[in-house]
Amino acid sequence: MSTKYIFVTGGVTSSLGKGIICASLGRLLVARGLKVTVQKLDPYINVDPGTMNPYEHGEVYVTDDGAETDLDLGHYERFLDIKTSQKNNVTTGRVYNDVISKERQGAYLGKTVQVIPHITDEIQSHVLKLGQGDYDVVIVEIGGTVGDIESLPYIEAVRQLRYNVGRKNTLSIHLTLVPYLAAAGELKTKPTQHSVKTLSESGLQPDILVCRSEHPLDHSIRSKVARFCNVDLEDVISSLDARTIYEVPLLMKEEGLDQRVIEKLGLETCDMDLTSWTNFVDKVCNPSTEVKIALVGKYVEHHDSYKSIVEAFIHAGAVNDCKVEVVWVQSDEIHGKDVANILEGVAGVLVAPGFGGRGIEGKLDAVKFARENNIPFFGICLGMQCAVIEFARNVCGWSDANSAEFDGSTEYPIIDIMHDQKDIENMGGTMRLGKYACKLVEGSKAYDAYNTNIVEERHRHRYEVNNNLRYKLTENGMKFVGMNPERDLVEIVELENHPWFVGVQFHPELRSTVNHPQPLFVAFVKAALQYANQNGLDKALS
Repeated sequence: MSTKYIFVTGGVTSSLGKGIICASLGRLLVARGLKVTVQKLDPYINVDPGTMNPYEHGEVYVTDDGAETDLDLGHYERFLDIKTSQKNNVTTGRVYNDVISKERQGAYLGKTVQVIPHITDEIQSHVLKLGQGDYDVVIVEIGGTVGDIESLPYIEAVRQLRYNVGRKNTLSIHLTLVPYLAAAGELKTKPTQHSVKTLSESGLQPDILVCRSEHPLDHSIRSKVARFCNVDLEDVISSLDARTIYEVPLLMKEEGLDQRVIEKLGLETCDMDLTSWTNFVDKVCNPSTEVKIALVGKYVEHHDSYKSIVEAFIHAGAVNDCKVEVVWVQSDEIHGKDVANILEGVAGVLVAPGFGGRGIEGKLDAVKFARENNIPFFGICLGMQCAVIEFARNVCGWSDANSAEFDGSTEYPIIDIMHDQKDIENMGGTMRLGKYACKLVEGSKAYDAYNTNIVEERHRHRYEVNNNLRYKLTENGMKFVGMNPERDLVEIVELENHPWFVGVQFHPELRSTVNHPQPLFVAFVKAALQYANQNGLDKALS
């Protein structure tokens, strides 16, 4: 069976949830025994989101091979339980960069380089390369909104690709909005009609419409949409608001989205088994208890900046039969304030990753509060580095200890760049990106969580615990329980005589999925639950 391609576009407005629809459809097809992957085509001119402000773009998702990608790839991995790569995220900047590089090398034999055919051919090549990975289905999400000038080359590339690989091997799904006007007391289909018209003017007629709405679509509304948008009645799919994004696959199954896709593409599938997924959704929607955990970060006003952390909490909460209520704490606003009052009622403190010196002192205050009051603590990447700095200052007696990232003249650069020129060449500058190994010390909390000696986790950082100064940390009770075996770099730190104090240099949240919740998050939530129970902070929900 040749690879089938499903193209998902969006209309009317942004933030309708194309990524969740793609991930949900992928989940349903995987449950039917198909090998599926999802690709995101982003219309922005940045080569990748690695240099973009979290307020602008949300978190940067990092894959095993070190690609800095759109956060939607996190949804794909969490739903489908797959590993994505550089091939799964393509931006306009990357496409143009590749085309210009080829032109400079003479690949186009002196021809005038144009959007058509050169840019559209390059887009098609990225899609087809991914399809060569022995997949039954490749779902391609096209970012942006139909009608935007940035998206036009992608729509044209899809139009050509449908012709090149054959209509029987491709499918077009259009996600649109059917708004409810309270003043009129009815749903309006005109925005959907105009969106489909705009898409059709570009030569792409959708095969299936997924209609986002706050109210159910009755037969008359579905019939009207089908009639004016040139699709069958059965191909008008209703997508209502869900209790959790993880319920969307179940709602799409009820609407028959996967069945219509299978019929139109002529796919051969097995019987579906969604038992484990249904059980997970039930645990998420009906937890027994609730526990508050503070997330201390610099970008908390924009929750998507920490999207994978929030989702990892949901996965870990389901394992522990609880709901994790994230208490968002702006690190800029802690320093010099009453930390005990700000963190009152929380049963755990997570200090989040980030770059730059803004808000660091507030993060250090949060670390100190958790350490001195025996509150379960989890530091991720920069959060771990803050834990090391705080310990060096307040326990080791190095009062001006700091990271060279924030203070290049500090006498005690307890966090610094640990590399040689060979490493710089291999890692692309000074960044350590992607999957690296970590060897665990038996008997540590990290080892107990993972229950294995060697793990592999994803990194995105420049600075490390300074190997030349870490002796002082050890002398005062900080344990290095996880080390990179190749370069002797600190990966995990823990504290003696503390119920649960763990800092990690990597990003464990990036590998947490529904089927495989991240072990450290599971252990952290369990420790927070125990602390809450002992201190009367847990809240029964059923």
